[in-house]
Amino acid sequence: MNEREILEGAEERIARYRMGEAMLKVIDGGGNPMEGVPVTVSQIRHEFKFGCNIFLWEDEETEWQMEYRRRFAELLNYATLPFYWPFFEPERGRPRYEYMDKVSDWCGQNGIECKGHPLVWNYSAPKWIPKDPNEIKRLSDERVREIVSRYKGKIEIWDVVNEATDPWRFDNPITEAWRRFGQISFAVEPFKIAREANPNATLLINDYRTDPEYERVIEGLVDEDGRPVYDVIGIQSHMHGGVWSTERIWEVCERFSRFGVPLHFTETTILSGPRAEGGWGETTPELEERQADEVERFYTVLFSHSSVEAITWWDFSDRGAWQGAAAGFLRKDMSPKPAYERLMELVKGKWWTEIEGRTGSDGELKLRGFYGRYRVELQTLQGERRIIETELKRGEENLWVFRIEG
Repeated sequence: MNEREILEGAEERIARYRMGEAMLKVIDGGGNPMEGVPVTVSQIRHEFKFGCNIFLWEDEETEWQMEYRRRFAELLNYATLPFYWPFFEPERGRPRYEYMDKVSDWCGQNGIECKGHPLVWNYSAPKWIPKDPNEIKRLSDERVREIVSRYKGKIEIWDVVNEATDPWRFDNPITEAWRRFGQISFAVEPFKIAREANPNATLLINDYRTDPEYERVIEGLVDEDGRPVYDVIGIQSHMHGGVWSTERIWEVCERFSRFGVPLHFTETTILSGPRAEGGWGETTPELEERQADEVERFYTVLFSHSSVEAITWWDFSDRGAWQGAAAGFLRKDMSPKPAYERLMELVKGKWWTEIEGRTGSDGELKLRGFYGRYRVELQTLQGERRIIETELKRGEENLWVFRIEG
């Protein structure tokens, strides 16, 4: 499809893939339908994962930190936590569990689902790591098993292996271990270990490349019976060098959909500052408006594709952003850019469901909404409010029956 066809068809595809119907029925204590009951149905969470890395989360509750947290929870339902080996275990045998526990607890308290990133990556190695490839492999496997087991029930999604298409570009002991055991073999084993540590976890392969080499790696990530060891394909989309065209976004989705598993856009960056000598310039009003337009286009195309289940932004604020670029939804002072406001209008506006009505003579109210979690408020004949939480689930009947006694 060309750009016009993709964009013009987005609204229809979103309605087809992201929305479903439910039947709400209110009965009395005897099972009889109750007519005329006022009903308010309010969405409180999307099924689709709208996320960002949460690398700026700090334990100290400064003014800027609290604003960072507030804005994050207001917009997003999904957070990527940093498990980079040098950061997570700067001293051997002393992993930063206390910090991770605090971040994941905060996310849980705010209805934000967590993902750990990454378990295996050779971008850099801890300073203390031994030189022996066999010992590195043992430690790496042990790390995967320990972390996934420890966070079972709290962190159920993992970028297990990161950037396996080209592991040779980094010069460190982990690269030598990867070379010793083989590109595919070194990548397959961690998936098996993670699966054993938590059979219910969602496991991702993740890469910055979207060319045939990534497809070749994915094809090799299978067990002895030829079954994929991963659950989701992760696609990075950093756009420091320029935004992707609509056709490219769609083509990438179509190409990787052939593997028959969900796609997560795991690291998305669109800048609001210019390239400057030796790096990147500060955010500007003109480029902020352009960033907002591109964010709306990018998210709309992905939200309209049936294979995509998550989009993770990279980073939430310009403060501490990767490469020092103006990549955030927030400025360094935590004020929102137009991109934040635009995405809020989509995620909590255009793509959000709020319904008010009354039950008919059969006690029923039919509704259509975006998949996700809902709060249903009923008012009894005595004027009392009843609040119930439920879910509008994909592929299910979604019959919500509420009994009002008295």
